[in-house]
Amino acid sequence: MATVSRPVRKRRRPGRLIAEIACCVIAALVAVPLYWMVLSAFKPAGEIQSPAPWTFAPSFDSFERVLDSQGFGRYFVNSAIVALCVVALSMLLSFLSAVALTRFRFKGRTVLLVMLLVAQMVPVEALTIPLFFMVQQAGSAVPALGLNELAPLVLVNLAFSLPFAIWMLRGFVAAVPAELEEAAALDGASRLRFTWQVLFPLVAPGLVATSVLAFIHAWNDFLFAQTLIFSDVDNRTLPQAMRVFYKPEELDWGGIMAGATLMTIPVLIFFIFVQRHLASGLSGAVKG
Repeated sequence: MATVSRPVRKRRRPGRLIAEIACCVIAALVAVPLYWMVLSAFKPAGEIQSPAPWTFAPSFDSFERVLDSQGFGRYFVNSAIVALCVVALSMLLSFLSAVALTRFRFKGRTVLLVMLLVAQMVPVEALTIPLFFMVQQAGSAVPALGLNELAPLVLVNLAFSLPFAIWMLRGFVAAVPAELEEAAALDGASRLRFTWQVLFPLVAPGLVATSVLAFIHAWNDFLFAQTLIFSDVDNRTLPQAMRVFYKPEELDWGGIMAGATLMTIPVLIFFIFVQRHLASGLSGAVKG
């Protein structure tokens, strides 16, 4: 009689089991604040200070206060405009810069790479006052680039997103073999055609990863928005709108949590939209 072989179960190594447990603990630490934020947004006013991790009487009163607050829709549109413009410009400029720093040899190339690293080490708080005066002077020449306008806010967030994006995409561009460009040249493809029709699709996962980081940075920005847009109410962004619920006499925790929940939804939607390419983008950045 033929014997039926039983599948051999692989034993988990202790090190891997410890790593999985650590990942679960870290995931729980990240998820608990998000859960508490959503829970507090749905709690009625009488339970908002309760430490209970549940509610039997969910309420939409906090969301109604946020949505009924003056200018919330306008602030949402302003934040969307700033974030999407930063993402689009960051993807374009970082890709072209990464190609230039990787495919071309020119004087000062190493200095530029070092400057990209140094730019990420400068604390943003130290640059707010110089940026304020720079934007103020720029507004005297070009009003659209002055204070209380969205354009300088886009440029400032773009400036702080580009160094990391360029450094990250540089690994993707360097991973594409030079022989591929030589083969495309033999087939009659120009450098411009190779860049956009061959190289650009190959580094698309890296562009997705950098776009997520640029979107989150621009969407959640409060420091630069508060510094550059301080008097024009119509051009404020969502993080600035949250200050309405920080009352001197009493904090409206329900409104704060409801507003934070609504602010998180666009980030989740954007993340879900690009999640297919995000994992490969981050893994490619590590390899590069």
